[in-house]
Amino acid sequence: MFRFLVTRISSSLFALLIITVIVFLLSHLSGSPVDALLPDDATQEQIDSFVREWGLDQPLWQQYLTFLVNAVQGNFGTSLKWPGEDAMGFVLDRMPATLKLGGLAILISVVIALPLGIAAAVYRGSAVDHGAQMFALLGQSMPNFWLGIILIWVFSVWLGWLPTSGMGTFAHAILPAVAIAWFQVSALARLTRSAMLEVLDAEYIKLARVKGVSEGMVVWKHALRNAAVVPLTYFGILAASILTGSVVIETVYSWPGMGWVALEAIRGRDFPVVQAVIIAYAVVYMLSNLFVDLLYVVVDPRIRRG
Repeated sequence: MFRFLVTRISSSLFALLIITVIVFLLSHLSGSPVDALLPDDATQEQIDSFVREWGLDQPLWQQYLTFLVNAVQGNFGTSLKWPGEDAMGFVLDRMPATLKLGGLAILISVVIALPLGIAAAVYRGSAVDHGAQMFALLGQSMPNFWLGIILIWVFSVWLGWLPTSGMGTFAHAILPAVAIAWFQVSALARLTRSAMLEVLDAEYIKLARVKGVSEGMVVWKHALRNAAVVPLTYFGILAASILTGSVVIETVYSWPGMGWVALEAIRGRDFPVVQAVIIAYAVVYMLSNLFVDLLYVVVDPRIRRG
């Protein structure tokens, strides 16, 4: 088990290192920072001072090492769009809003998708199964930004039940969380159904039924635990994609999280904040997948035994 965890942590750190290389190279391929960050009427003295301050007169490999050392320390410079704000500090200040919205979306996804997928597998070929598959098809066919606009029109404008935008009470988070979770509910339900169908046909499940074990115990204890590996694998992607995929929804609902900051920083060509957002999202993605790897140890006894 220890070897398994060390391998996963090492691979995650290596992936994070590759991401820093990509972020650094993209920031250079997008054009000269001098043209993007300084006004057109900047003097030669201002340009020379800017080049020295940012280390642009150094070789590319040395610039990357400087960037990597600063990134490890969480130092991405000062925001250009929001003067005086530390880039990473500003992003981290917005992270709780994104985590709040993403956490609610994950809760909605799990609470709806797992029972739906299990019911579709247990009652295979029934109206419940067909309804679940239609729901999954519909959910995976709709863009979340379009769904977000429709939800605003129905529940905010037409019915007047929920706020249209902003962050304040719990009611403000319902519509954006549903818009984010809708696609993930569909995907997770389909995976759960497929995994349960495969397990329910296994010989040990038939043996448990022959021995007189109740159907509820067969489904929820014996079948679900063995089928959980497949949806659990997707759960890491689900958690990360919900958090990183909230950029559009946060913009639609004016939710002041990391996604909103990322889009505003891109519009303002605020390179330090964009880099900080990408690295922060990469760390969240890495931690969510590492958490799933730890859950593997709990679910699958073969990993615990080495």
